[in-house]
Amino acid sequence: MIYKDKLVYNNILETIGNTPLIKLNKIAHDIPGQVFAKVEYFNPGNSVKDRMALKMVEDAEKDGKLKPGGTIIECTSGNTGMGLALAAIVKGYKLICTLSDKQSKEKIDVLRAMGAEIHVCPTNVPPEHPESYYSVAERLNKEIPNSFYPYQYDNLSNRKAHYESTGPEIWEQTNGKITHFVVGVGTGGTISGVAKYLKEKNPNVKIWGIDTYGSVFKKYHETGEFDENEIYSYITEGIGEDILPKNVDFDLIDRFEKVTDKDGALVTRELARKEGLFLGYSAGSAFQGIRQLKEQLTEDDVVVVLFHDHGSRYVGKVFNDDWMRERGFLPQQNILAKDLVDRHAHLPLVSVDPDCTVAEAMHRLRKYDISQMPVGKDGKFIGSIDDQTIFQHLVDDENVKSKRIDEIMCAPYPIVQPTDSVEHVKSHINRKNGAVLVELDKSTYQILTRSDLMEAMR
Repeated sequence: MIYKDKLVYNNILETIGNTPLIKLNKIAHDIPGQVFAKVEYFNPGNSVKDRMALKMVEDAEKDGKLKPGGTIIECTSGNTGMGLALAAIVKGYKLICTLSDKQSKEKIDVLRAMGAEIHVCPTNVPPEHPESYYSVAERLNKEIPNSFYPYQYDNLSNRKAHYESTGPEIWEQTNGKITHFVVGVGTGGTISGVAKYLKEKNPNVKIWGIDTYGSVFKKYHETGEFDENEIYSYITEGIGEDILPKNVDFDLIDRFEKVTDKDGALVTRELARKEGLFLGYSAGSAFQGIRQLKEQLTEDDVVVVLFHDHGSRYVGKVFNDDWMRERGFLPQQNILAKDLVDRHAHLPLVSVDPDCTVAEAMHRLRKYDISQMPVGKDGKFIGSIDDQTIFQHLVDDENVKSKRIDEIMCAPYPIVQPTDSVEHVKSHINRKNGAVLVELDKSTYQILTRSDLMEAMR
């Protein structure tokens, strides 16, 4: 038998905790005082959730709630599931995880690789909806014999884990000089457990919780009101809630600060470039929160910000330029006509013959749910027609439906090349002309409309 020492461990669970505190330099150059990052991706499951996942399992074993050969069922944004997966593997349990459909594919793939059964549930439903990831986990717990539902939101073993480990580590690593602790808030276990320990050591330590727009935390903390109008869909992962978890001890938190989806994503990428820290989405939100509150800091302050997880779970999202541009988080740069066409290249170009009636053209516009199309004959484009032109003629003459399209059509759309820049394409779009045709080859064309250009300009 090999027993644990400084270098050798009996199993992977013994490596949880004792993560490093790393000074932030370039990115924090304009922040008063010193800023240190508690980098939790050094845990074996690459996130802070390893700590509380193991604690919930061990406490359940002690209480007799989790028995040999049992099944662990949990609703998770991915990281808690990974921590539970490690515990389940070592201890011999089955694991079922329910996740919302906004979670990254990487998280889902990793959980499956670790042997978890996955149920993906819709994000845009209230918690009490039968298809929410909370409700599905609760239902499975009732249906499956010898199962345990930790429910990390209300399971106080969550914050106890951080009171017993994360808080003491931070206090020791800063030699008790910490003045501010900053962290994104989801289930509330990390902020509440660490806050309880630090404030017992020094009541003057400030605790700042980072929230996201679409979450209820900030307003509830400030007013005591649970305002459902605060709840709406957001992109940021791992922080914010549409419920009030029992693990959130609002009395220990000095303030909440909201950070936008865009700022969180951009700062996550900035941390990688400037500090070499390849982190998850909520890390960017946490540091952005410090930036937004930096006027409240002094040169004597020692700030510790906790970074929850690793960037490998967000490669297809925050670290993917296309994903970022689609959401308007990055400017569209060096975009060519072919890049815009590629989005609908699988669809045929819809056109109309000049001898078709206006009624036939109207039917075609409705059938394909489009607003404009070229008019072509014998492989050549001789005009164009759109719903506004047809409408204006209908206002003037109700009998226009029986007329031929070439009697009311507009000028043909300009033709551009696939390698033409978006700027060049835009130069052809004006009040009188709402589209261009992209010549892919001698006989194949695609249309780019005003709305396509507006999408590229987001």
